[in-house]
Amino acid sequence: MNRQFLVYILFSMLTWQQVYAQDENHITGLSDLIQMSLNHSPGLHADSAAILIKDAQLAAAKYNWLPSLKLNYQTDIGTNNNLPGGYFSYGIVPSNSRVRDRGTSSTILTDLGIAFFDWEIYNFGGFEAQQKVASSDLQVQQLHFEQSKYDLQYKIATAYLQLTRLSNLLSIQYQHILRNAEIKRTIRSLAISGIKAGVDTSIAEAELSKSRLTYLELNNQFKQVQQQLSYISGIAPENIYPDSLLEDRIINNAALFFAAPIDSVNHPSINLYNAIRQNSVDKETLIRKSYLPKVSFEAAAWGKGSSVSAKDQFRSLGNGLGFERGNYLVGFGISYNIVDLKKSKLQLRTQRANTDYAQKKLEEQQALLSTAISEADIELSTAESRLKEIPQQLNAANAAYRQKLSLYKSGLIDIIELNAALSILYRAETDYTNAKFLFCRAVFQKAIAANQLPHLINSLK
Repeated sequence: MNRQFLVYILFSMLTWQQVYAQDENHITGLSDLIQMSLNHSPGLHADSAAILIKDAQLAAAKYNWLPSLKLNYQTDIGTNNNLPGGYFSYGIVPSNSRVRDRGTSSTILTDLGIAFFDWEIYNFGGFEAQQKVASSDLQVQQLHFEQSKYDLQYKIATAYLQLTRLSNLLSIQYQHILRNAEIKRTIRSLAISGIKAGVDTSIAEAELSKSRLTYLELNNQFKQVQQQLSYISGIAPENIYPDSLLEDRIINNAALFFAAPIDSVNHPSINLYNAIRQNSVDKETLIRKSYLPKVSFEAAAWGKGSSVSAKDQFRSLGNGLGFERGNYLVGFGISYNIVDLKKSKLQLRTQRANTDYAQKKLEEQQALLSTAISEADIELSTAESRLKEIPQQLNAANAAYRQKLSLYKSGLIDIIELNAALSILYRAETDYTNAKFLFCRAVFQKAIAANQLPHLINSLK
């Protein structure tokens, strides 16, 4: 059963290697993957919809200056039995008229039609302040969208590098399984000849099983990253395979990628926080403007009919339909609530605190970007030194393993010493793969902090 399982795993790995190496249609370039993701990403679609909301709000704010013209008509039936005395209606006490010497419960019918025109013609820049806030709200949302696009590109790039790393580790693990299988065959031949004890076969079998399990785990991780990229890009996960030459292009051309000057001033995150701060400043202006006096032009025309005549005669209810009297009124007015001054100061103080907070967040982001660039430079320097050293380790480990394998076949060393040499070779190969990954990741870390990510991605096409 173990032999059948081994054959199946080896066949699957060999098939995977051949497909990966030969089927160029399955290789997805990083720039193509990013472009597809920018068009498909569900998160970006949601941010894009939010922009449409802010755009609609700005369009609505441009028409806040329009006057209002209200038309009202009503027909009412009831009594007309009033007494003198003032009161606050609270919006629920109906209007009535005519105070009589004696009370009456006779029913009357009245109708009333009103046309009321109200136009706030001047409010000391209040309308402009409203439009400016709506415009800065839109700009914040647009820059948030640009920030999301920028972050998404970095997220895809790091996932793509991780996919490349896992692909390389799968190749290493495949070779590791083949070496363990070779050792097992050698031990079996020697055991049959009586040169080696059978316990070596058990040790080799354990190492081979461990190699197979590691391969399965790496393959699981590879498929998980494929699935993540598939969700963002819309490409079927089984069709996402990394470009095996990408890391070498990044390593060999790293100096060219950063030839362009660092542009932290126009970094998407800096632009976003600048817009948030300006939006808060615009809201301060709107608060100040909203409590200034308002000059209005008002006009009204109305007509009224009633079943009670001008001589206080209660006529038939039908006489209450149709206007008997009409009036109009035109005028200018100014309104200013002095008590609102305190409320204005309190709201303005709160908004200024928000502005100060936005300024502090902007300064924090500037410091973070500066630190990120310095950290990336340190990581790049370390990764470059690591890449120069590891090939020597890899060559030495490969030569040592071949020597130990020859010595083992000659019966001069035991299985423990051979496995130690194999482990050193395996570690050197994985260290080299991880070193390439760390160097490439540091390149992208500096690119995103220095606002050079689009330039880097375009250079890798």
